[in-house]
Formats: sequence, C-alpha cells, structure tokens
Amino acid sequence: MRTSLLLLFSFFLLILGSSEPIVADSAANWSPLRTEHGHPDFQGNWSNRTQTPIQRPAHLGNKRAYTDEEARALEELAWEANQVKFEPLDPDREAPEAGGRIIQRADQNFVDMRIDVLRVDGEYRTSMIVDPADGQFPFLENGRRKDIFAKWRAQGFGPMDGPEIRPAGERCLSRGIPPTTVPPYNANFQIVQTNDHVMLLGEMVHDARVIKLNGRHQPGSIKSWLGDSVGYWEGDTLVVRTINLRPEISHFRLISSDQLELVERFTLVNNNEIVYSFTVTDPEIYSQSFTEELTLKRRGEDEFLYEYACHEGNYSVSGILGGARREELEDQGKL
Repeated sequence: MRTSLLLLFSFFLLILGSSEPIVADSAANWSPLRTEHGHPDFQGNWSNRTQTPIQRPAHLGNKRAYTDEEARALEELAWEANQVKFEPLDPDREAPEAGGRIIQRADQNFVDMRIDVLRVDGEYRTSMIVDPADGQFPFLENGRRKDIFAKWRAQGFGPMDGPEIRPAGERCLSRGIPPTTVPPYNANFQIVQTNDHVMLLGEMVHDARVIKLNGRHQPGSIKSWLGDSVGYWEGDTLVVRTINLRPEISHFRLISSDQLELVERFTLVNNNEIVYSFTVTDPEIYSQSFTEELTLKRRGEDEFLYEYACHEGNYSVSGILGGARREELEDQGKL
C-alpha cells in the first residue's frame, strides 16, 4: 500500500514539474489583486512550512540550490517518513526503562511534517540563508554566547534560578517574530491590511505584529517582545523595519541582543505566493548582516487559524522552579 501511495505521489510531482512552463507563461501576464487603497492585497492565511533548514548543511558548501531531481527525492523521503505516523503502535512493545526519560513520542503524531523543499524564484534552496554565500550564520567569535541568557549564565545564574531565565517560548510569551520563524508545527499566520497598518498574526502563541505604515519608531528605551515595526511601500513591495526588541526574544533559530534590527520585504508574485526576505543586523552577535529568503504559501479558503491557547509554561513554571529548589535542599542535606 505504501509503495502504491509513493508511486502516486511521485506521479503527481512529475506532473507538477511538467507544468512549470505554463505557470511561468501565465505569470508574465499576472497582476496582483489590490486593496481599496491601491496596494497589493496580502490579506488571508499563509504558511511558511518547509523542510529546508535555516543554515545550509556543511557538506553542501556554497551550493545554493538543489536540482529538480534532488529536491523531489528529498520530498519523497519526507513524504514516506510521514506515513509512519499513521501506522499502529506495536502492542507488544516494552515498557520504558524505570527511571528513564519519557520523551513526547505521542506528540510527534501532531507535528507538522515538513515535506516541501523551499522553492524561491524557481530554485529549490538548500538553506533559508542566502547571504553569506555559504548559508551559515556569520557569528562573531563566541557570538552564540553573547545574548542575554548567556550573559546571565556567565554571571553565575543557572537555568532554574528564576522565571526570567526560562525561554520565552516555554513561558508562552513568544515563539519568535512571525513570519521570520518557522515553528515545528502551526507554521501559519494571518495578514490583515488597512491604509495605515498591516497586522501579522502568528498562530503560535497568537503573536500579533502591528506594523505602522509611514510612521515613526518609538524611543529606543521602549522595548517590546515583537519590537517596533514601521513599514512603507516600495512599488508593490512592502518593506518593514523593526527595532527596539526585547533581548529575551533570542532563541536558537535567531540568537540576538537588544541591538537586533530586521528589514523585511514582502512581494506578492502570484495569487498564492509571497516572496519574503529579511535581513538581520546585530553587531553584538554577528560579524555582518545576513539575509534569509522564504516563499510564503496561501492556505485554502476552507482552512482557518484557530486560537493557540498556550498556557502550559505558565502553569508548569512553578513546578519547574519548585523542583529545582527541592533538589538544592537535598544537595545541602536539608531534606
């Protein structure tokens, strides 16, 4: 059955591949739908899901793109691996080892399997980072260890010393800046436009970015989780500059300090795709600015964003810190 499904999936991929010239021809005569204010209409639900990593695998060097055959082989492997989730678990499997770590295996059935290789401007990209050419984060020496969490650890604070040092995602405060971050699941967001503002609502932790158009930034002393975003139209491309982010927004997908600056560009290239790029500047962490590129894909009209009621971290943080205090007392022989 799996072999038959795989062959059927491969057949559809070949059909899609053979239809590329038709798409290219129609794109030449395409023009974007516009809002009542005359700007390209980005409104709707979108996804940035992809199996392509942020950084390029080291063995690929400066190889910017896969061939069509390489990309389809990767997609077939991912598709086949995804089918395993639908197979029944072995009822005779052994119980976990006593005292061992129980990982969230059941949750893997709900993870959004990344199948599509990222395709931008007709290229199947090997990484989201396109500049520098090697597709790697251009960290300064020890740059990975210069964000606020690393500084706190260097001052002697441990990972369980207080709620502030716990990750923002765990505390349900933020999972990153949508759509710069591609989360492991719920990689969706909504765009709403008016004449003066653009709103991007990330499904994860329901982060809502409100971008002022042709406005001014707030004073630099005012920091927020999603920063202060000001946008403007450059032809049919929306350009957004974001500064004044809280340093605790730093996470492994984008290590950053309070000097982080983002410049994003959104360009609608057909009714269902936005070419999206963002350039990161943070002189405390990186030796130079770097740029990532993505294709954002429109979700179907029958697909909706539902509330992501993140609260687990808020409930469990007292248990996490309380457990750490108990371990300290046990180590001190007081229990």
